[in-house]
Amino acid sequence: MTALAATVRHARYVMGENPVTGFAFALFVLIVIAAAFGPYLVPHDPFASDTIVALKPPSLRHWFGTDQLGRDVFSRVIVATRLDFFIAIASVVLVFLMGGLAGVAAGYFGGWTDRIVGRIADTIMAFPLFVLAMGIVAALGNTVQNIVIATAIVNFPLYARVARAEANVRREAGFVEAARLSGNSEFRIVGFHVLPNVFPILAVQMSLTMGYAILNAAGLSFIGLGVRPPTAEWGIMVAEGAAFIVSGEWWIALFPGAALMIAVFCFNLLGDGLRDIVDPRRRT
Repeated sequence: MTALAATVRHARYVMGENPVTGFAFALFVLIVIAAAFGPYLVPHDPFASDTIVALKPPSLRHWFGTDQLGRDVFSRVIVATRLDFFIAIASVVLVFLMGGLAGVAAGYFGGWTDRIVGRIADTIMAFPLFVLAMGIVAALGNTVQNIVIATAIVNFPLYARVARAEANVRREAGFVEAARLSGNSEFRIVGFHVLPNVFPILAVQMSLTMGYAILNAAGLSFIGLGVRPPTAEWGIMVAEGAAFIVSGEWWIALFPGAALMIAVFCFNLLGDGLRDIVDPRRRT
């Protein structure tokens, strides 16, 4: 409990000293609230169409206007937050379990473990990452689960290499030698001594990857390989609205695109602040 209280105090100090970090965390809280409670708070049914009010500009009744089917754009943007946030969280957790743990094992044990992980990472990086994601989703099917898997696979080399480099530096550190001399097994040393010291670096990468995961999902949806309509998702909404920009209905694509930009901007800013909070070496 004392350690948790110290972490909370340090987090408050970091956000107080760095307004940008505080702003990023405030945006993150808003995104979490929208993802958790947005579907229950929206003023209109995001899937109900009403052709009478189709393609109406922003107004007091429809804050972000309506799309070509008369659906409320504001409600759809808020509801889409849950799906995009889920894709970001799920893909980051999956790639951490795959790439992060594989990289730590490769850096600590070396030998054949290092060679296998290195070859897998090199093979993935031989392909353009978005093209590889397209191929995976096209082969497995354009479902949310497959988008998560594709996003995790294309980010595997990044996590594996970062974790390998950090584990390789720490495997000969004094605290590791002390743990080894105390009779701890190699797997216990990796799990309880090396991994906690590598995690702060991976935490920053996880924050950045969440932004990429949302962009990747939106890009796949934009080209027709992502989530299928009428599901509310930012990439689909931008793709549907792009056809109406020329005729003057700019709001259909603008507001989902702005939500996408804000989310990615938030996660990118969140990385540095998260590093300052999680890394014990930065505490005073």
